[in-house]
Amino acid sequence: MRLLLDTHTFLWFIAGHKGLSSITREKIENTENENFISIASLWEISIKTALRKLTIKGKIEILLIELSSLKLSKKIWMC
Repeated sequence: MRLLLDTHTFLWFIAGHKGLSSITREKIENTENENFISIASLWEISIKTALRKLTIKGKIEILLIELSSLKLSKKIWMC
């Protein structure tokens, strides 16, 4: 299955937020699924961070590194 994660879902997933349902988390972590995140989500994260509406621990570069090193057998692909 191919999953396109919206910004909110992606941020909750990488933060381990308890608001993300267990079903959603299982689908993202399922190594048989391909996960995608839109480049627009990264743009949205950058804008909200600059406007101080979103706080990310560390720099945006660290977030990009996390994208490629998630504890998944497949990377989250940007589209």
